[in-house]
This record gives sequence, C-alpha cells and structure tokens, in this order.
Amino acid sequence: MSDFVSGFWNIYVAGIVVLSLLFCLVLLLTQAKGKVNPGETTGHVWDEDLREYNNPLPGWWRWLFYITLIFAIAYLFMYPGFGTAVGSFGWSATGQYDKEMKAADEKFGPIFDKFKAQDVATVAASTEARDMGHRLFVTYCAQCHGADAKGGKGFPNLTDKDWLYGGEPEAIKATLVGGRMGVMPPMGAAVGGGDGVKDVANYVRSLSGLASDSIRAQRGKALFATNCAACHGPDAKGMTAMGAPNLTDEVWLYGSSEATISETITNGRVNQMPAFGEFLGEAKVHLLTAYVYGKSAAAK
Repeated sequence: MSDFVSGFWNIYVAGIVVLSLLFCLVLLLTQAKGKVNPGETTGHVWDEDLREYNNPLPGWWRWLFYITLIFAIAYLFMYPGFGTAVGSFGWSATGQYDKEMKAADEKFGPIFDKFKAQDVATVAASTEARDMGHRLFVTYCAQCHGADAKGGKGFPNLTDKDWLYGGEPEAIKATLVGGRMGVMPPMGAAVGGGDGVKDVANYVRSLSGLASDSIRAQRGKALFATNCAACHGPDAKGMTAMGAPNLTDEVWLYGSSEATISETITNGRVNQMPAFGEFLGEAKVHLLTAYVYGKSAAAK
C-alpha cells in the first residue's frame, strides 16, 4: 500500500479495516446479548417440518469469533495491512521477492555464468542448457510462439529456416534484448483500391506457386514493383534489415488465402515482440538465444 501515489487510498484502506473489525465486534456482542427463548421457534418453517429455533449461539462459536478478531488485530500489528503501517516485522512483498531472487541467484548464478561464458553454438549443443532454455521459453515465450515454438497466426515459427530479422545468434539475441516492432503500412489506396489489391494479392500468391489469376498477377507485378519492392525487394525475397518477410518461400505469418493477403495489403499489419533484455538479464537471454538457435532448422 506504500506504493499508492495518493495518500487517500491509505486512509481509505485503514478506514475499511477499522469499520470491518468494529462491525464484526458489534455483530458478535449484539447476538450474544439478544433475547433468546430456548425451545421456542421463530415462526419460520421450511419443507413443512423444518423449523428455526430461537436458541443461543454455541459458546465455542462465540469464542472462536473473538479469537479471530484478536488474531486479525495481531496480524495488522505484525504485517502491513493498515494504511501506511509497515508492521513490526517490516515485511513487504518487494522485500520477500528480493530475498527469494537473491537466494535464487546464489544457487543458480554460477550455472548461468558458466553458460554465459560459452558461445551460442556450444550452449545450444548442451543437454543441460537446452533443458534450462526450454523452461525459460515455456515461461516467457510459449504464450505467443507455442510450447513447441512453432508459432501461430501472427506469431513466427521458430523451428524453420524462415527468419524475419535473421537467424544468426547475434540477430536472435538482438531480438530478445530489444524486441522488434514490425509494421506493414496500409497499401490499399496506394495500389488503386479493390482491383489493385486483388491484382497484387494474386501476384504475391503466384510467387509461392499458389493458384492465381494470371491476368491479375501480371497487372499486380507492376504494382508490386512500384509500391512493395522497396521493402520486400525487387525479387520479393524480403529484407531482414527491416523485418520484411520473404514472399516466395511458402511461409505465411497470417495465411496465404487471397482474402487474407488482400486484408494485409489493405489494412497493413502491426506486430510487436516485447523486449526481454532488462527483465531477464544477460545470462538468461544468452540461454534463450541458444535454445531458439538450436530449435531452428537453420542451425542444423
């Protein structure tokens, strides 16, 4: 609660705590001193013969409630939970996290340092390093790329030879450290709208040997050279410096149908790979780099 940017919330939380404890205490006292007529019913009947009797609360229940209130007050004295009070033990979630991270670094730091001192190819060949890299990948990367690293719609397959920014260890590490921002601008208007979009889509499909309208593909070739070659290259084989994909290798990030390609041309695409360098640190990034490099067919 000390992280709140406004002091109001500390007062608000403290007030809620006090009111809750007082409410529970008042409720307990009023129930203990209420009028009780043992053996008499309240007049409430369910299912024809299920009656509610006006009996006193069991003593063990009331004392358990008192003990619960005492425990709550003791807890608030020892641990944070009452506004800005840090508690007599000085415990905090941040402190607990730092303590656990320090213990983990002391235990696993030497192992990470051992692999950090080795080149990526050597680390990729180590069974121990692959197991560690796999655990890191499943924790931080599988949500997008899948547990098998084969990706999905909009997320690259990391096990093939197709790389948007290059499959060399240096390129993979740069992606992990700094992330990537891939932008395909909307080109619908630039290629002339509906028919132009279809023409370019058919040309792009023809580059991978997919079924296409030859007349539209011929018209699309000229439009491609004018509007698309600057990024994808005159041969449409892409440009790793910009992350522009190769359009001739039958690998598709969003799909190869005419409708999907037309959608990409018309609306563009925006893909972001978050940066993990600061979060994971150099040693873990090195292990992940080796794991991804080892998964790729380009490394074999």
